Amino acid sequence: MFNSRIYSIVRKEFVQLFRDPRTLALAVVIPIVQLFLLGYAATSDVRNVSLAVWDQSKTTESRQLLDAFQASSYFRINYFVNSSDEYQALIESGDARVALVIPPDYAQRLFDGNAKVLLILDGSDASIGGTALSTARLVGQSFGTKILTQQATLSGRSAPTPPVEVRTQVWYNPDLNSAYFMIPGVIGMILSFITTILTATAIVRERERGTIEQLIVTPIRSWELVLGKLLPYVILAFVETFEVLIIGHFWFGVPIRGSLSLIVLTSGIFIMSSLGIGLLASTIANTQQEAMLTVMMYNLPSIFLSGFFFPLEAMPQALQIVSYAIPLRYFLVVIRSLLLKGVGIEAIQGEVIALTIFGLVIMTLAALRFRKRLD
Repeated sequence: MFNSRIYSIVRKEFVQLFRDPRTLALAVVIPIVQLFLLGYAATSDVRNVSLAVWDQSKTTESRQLLDAFQASSYFRINYFVNSSDEYQALIESGDARVALVIPPDYAQRLFDGNAKVLLILDGSDASIGGTALSTARLVGQSFGTKILTQQATLSGRSAPTPPVEVRTQVWYNPDLNSAYFMIPGVIGMILSFITTILTATAIVRERERGTIEQLIVTPIRSWELVLGKLLPYVILAFVETFEVLIIGHFWFGVPIRGSLSLIVLTSGIFIMSSLGIGLLASTIANTQQEAMLTVMMYNLPSIFLSGFFFPLEAMPQALQIVSYAIPLRYFLVVIRSLLLKGVGIEAIQGEVIALTIFGLVIMTLAALRFRKRLD
């Protein structure tokens, strides 16, 4: 008997969902838009930094140095200037991010082995400035090694070898593609945002329209009502998860190296805590606007404190401690490890246990408060 009651509530929620085009767009279209925006726009890859050059040497050697900068793909030479005022104006206007100054005696000093050039960086954007600085140093070191090798060959000597050679191996993401980092995070963000918002607004909408009272006087039990209201959004959340996985894999090339069943299992555990937060918000808010604001008060801090955009290790110690209370923090570790590293349950068991505890505690508190609100 109770199965038919739950089925009726679930069917009612789906009918309501498909009758409301705004909610349907929020549930289906917005995740795809977020995926493409974050997949392309939210990238830490710095390329084609605008470079202004003041080449006072104008020799073959200086052109070889410029070719080395151009070949790195990190720099794009857009301007050739003839004074410090010119490149200062370009940096101040934002047209150039970096200026390279080559002195008049560069070729002679290069032959003598003590050539120096000046690199001026726009530090107002720390991410671009930091990448440009490290890349310029690497370009300079590589070019210097090449010059020493050429000089040694011409003089008949053996090429000098550095005392220490660092050989690098990049695992899981050899090309250091930032989309590999962002796309798994989008799954967590969508599951967190969509499930909490839709759950909270759906229940509050019933209260605003007065239909919640009609449900209360029916033979349905409170736990059946809660389960019937939440199940449609569980199904919707899994649909969105597979939607992001398919687009991320086939469009952005993000690998799926872990077990698909384990991805589904851990996503379900995380959804439990997100639904609980949405249900809890619905017991606090009296209108849909209040429900949205209440949910956003949780979702926005969780995005920044979960490691979605910024590494947790770079945060102050106090914020790192606060982040342990954010379920999204644990899920991002889980989903990135499963997709990129292909690990098993033993490597993420600590995060899975934490997600399970969060889900059970939050859902229990939300269900008890919801039942009390009904009574």
